[in-house]
Amino acid sequence: MIKDYAVGIDIGGTNTKFGIVDRHGIILEQDRIRTDAYENAEDFIEGLYGKLRLMIANHGGNDYFKGIGVGAPNGNYYTGTIEYAPNLKWKGIIPVADLIEKKFGIPTKLTNDANAAAVGEMMYGVAKGMKHFITITLGTGVGSGIVIDGKIVLGHDGFAGELGHTVIRPGGRLHKGTGIRGSLESYASATGVRETAIEMLSENPGAPSLLRNYAIDDLTSETVFKCAEQGDAIANQIFEFTGQILGEALANFVMFSSPEAIVLFGGLTKAGDLILNPTVQAMEANLIQIFKNKVKILYSDLKEADAAILGASALVWDA
Repeated sequence: MIKDYAVGIDIGGTNTKFGIVDRHGIILEQDRIRTDAYENAEDFIEGLYGKLRLMIANHGGNDYFKGIGVGAPNGNYYTGTIEYAPNLKWKGIIPVADLIEKKFGIPTKLTNDANAAAVGEMMYGVAKGMKHFITITLGTGVGSGIVIDGKIVLGHDGFAGELGHTVIRPGGRLHKGTGIRGSLESYASATGVRETAIEMLSENPGAPSLLRNYAIDDLTSETVFKCAEQGDAIANQIFEFTGQILGEALANFVMFSSPEAIVLFGGLTKAGDLILNPTVQAMEANLIQIFKNKVKILYSDLKEADAAILGASALVWDA
């Protein structure tokens, strides 16, 4: 029997999204549950099963499914475990792939959510046909997936590719989650943009800015973007600063793996040229000659609402 379908599951700190995906990357049905409503992984999988088994039945049952793919924070492809994920209630090492496979009776693969996104780009997105590229997710944090010779770089323990935690400003801004100073995620994430806005407003108390119309709790990367669109000098300076740091980091990544392209995804990409132009300028300025003008920076063309499910399901089809 031809197995036409895969299940894609994206486990996030707040919500878990899941869907039925065919071989062409079309999501036929999808739903979600609250991740944070479950105190332990076993109860979570029961809740997931309650909804997902009906969707599987709607598409012919288990015999028509090649597998289940799961993207999760701190997911380990080698072991199928989630390990010490800081944004989940379930602590320690959790054998999630094994628990799901036993519950559903369908082969299950699990990996880091950013790696799943990279596989999704390679199968369904702008990186289709590429064998050497890096995905960078610019959201609440900075996620990344590295593809070399058509394969995700996993490292000896399954956790390679944490580019967001590389130090780009030694001794710089404190990352509250890791305790490390000066990491890329501290600056080039939506959280980092907010921190930069607070710092620049504080350091320039006499400078007029539309950002001063917002209470500190209401300052977000989105409000910075809105103000920058209106020509606000400090808001534009925030994106220039963020792009410079991101571009310097990308230059390091290029010289490490010589990718054909870097694919950017996530909320910050909505800023468009405001962040892209300084990023490209800083990247090219920090590359040695043999790497200059060789690497494309692309925006993902996957629909943001669907990308996580597609990326997870792509694990099933990926050889």
